[in-house]
Amino acid sequence: MGKSLTRLLAVLVVLLLGYHAWSWLATEQSGPPGVIKPGTPKAAVAVEVAPVKQADISDRRHYSGSLHAAAEFEVAPRVAGQLESLLVDIGDRVEKGQLIARLDDAEHQQQVQEAESAVAVAKATLAEARSSLEARQKELARTRQLREQKIASEAELDSVQAEAIAQRARVSLAEAQVGQAEAALRTAQVRLSYTNINANWENGDRQRVVGERFVDEGTTISANTPIVSVLDISELVGAIYVTERDYPRLSIGQPVTIVAEAYPDRQFEGTVKRIAPLFREASRQARVEVTIPNPDLLLKPGMFISAGVELEDKSGATVVPYDALVKRDDRQGVFLIDRDNNQARFVAVETGISEGEHVEIVKHSLSGEVVVLGQHLLEDGSAIVISDTSENATPIAVPGA
Repeated sequence: MGKSLTRLLAVLVVLLLGYHAWSWLATEQSGPPGVIKPGTPKAAVAVEVAPVKQADISDRRHYSGSLHAAAEFEVAPRVAGQLESLLVDIGDRVEKGQLIARLDDAEHQQQVQEAESAVAVAKATLAEARSSLEARQKELARTRQLREQKIASEAELDSVQAEAIAQRARVSLAEAQVGQAEAALRTAQVRLSYTNINANWENGDRQRVVGERFVDEGTTISANTPIVSVLDISELVGAIYVTERDYPRLSIGQPVTIVAEAYPDRQFEGTVKRIAPLFREASRQARVEVTIPNPDLLLKPGMFISAGVELEDKSGATVVPYDALVKRDDRQGVFLIDRDNNQARFVAVETGISEGEHVEIVKHSLSGEVVVLGQHLLEDGSAIVISDTSENATPIAVPGA
């Protein structure tokens, strides 16, 4: 409010000086009322000026974007069932491997018991088959002795040998059945373990948090139905989009300053992590991902952010106030003060980096003072009156004022 009032008073002073200057010139240089003398000069224009400076300036761009979790996944059961208990809720911390929910396991317990019984039956069958095989092998040994003594016939020996071979096959079959029953038991046990739902992830042991809850206790859910989402927000990813003009000036590892709407008075530091190798056709912009450490967990996924990136900086650059820039005959320039002749000279310039209220002047050696208020009334060589409110400026005296 104070700055606006000061600015208004300065404008009024400039206008008052201009009016007095115009009145003086009209009185001194005009003839009788209604008659203008040939060659009468134009009235001096009241202006404010500011010095041309040498300063450090940087080209800093700001991009809008949003935050995403560094890692996010949904926890879902591998088997169907009724959700018996949910042990976590939104915002809860989760350790790696932590149990977060249980399904009703009565059916799976029954399947395990049935599988265990099947294993017992298969093992009993195997034991019986082995016992029978042992008896057949003893009978085969006796028959061979009798055959050697010419008591048993060749046909009897062949028959006993065939029985022994068949019994060995029955033993092999029983062994296979035991293996099959044990595999079925392991499957039933695994499916039973699936009724205990854990939060597991591969990389890192840092705590994570529950982002969303999708179901409530008592709900009957099918396999792969999400129960909760788990997020890693100890580090966030800011997604911003840059234009083709700025794209070549970005690089991996470049520092980025982040400001979130939730914390407008606080800055967070980030780093350019990934730069997309393509542009979206609709917007002609490329995605750039910025990693942002979040040890205090203040930032959250989905927040809107402004990302500031310094694309270029210069030391000792020639700068002028942005308000000094004007256009004359399609040329951009400034009005430079000629204090010796109380005039303003138009100088065409090329601009470079803009920062705040100042702009860099390139490809021109510029020094002195430039007009920052009243320049819209000036032409090259216009007479001027400098306001005493100008920055670091001494007013030019006007004769007879």
